[in-house]
Amino acid sequence: MRHILLGAILAAMATPALSTKACEELGAEISAKIESKGIRSYSLKLVPAAQVGEQTVVGSCESGAMKLVYRRR
Repeated sequence: MRHILLGAILAAMATPALSTKACEELGAEISAKIESKGIRSYSLKLVPAAQVGEQTVVGSCESGAMKLVYRRR
């Protein structure tokens, strides 16, 4: 019984790691959403999480190590 419970716990913990998106895929999805709202003049930039500062974060990838930041022009 312990082994089954331990296996279920480990599987639940591993699920988020398997569902992380590639940075390029995430950027393409967010870009499509922004453009569907009629916004054409913007920039999306991939930066390390430690360098975000005051920028607007619209997504993260690589388990939170990289952030996708948005800026409207």
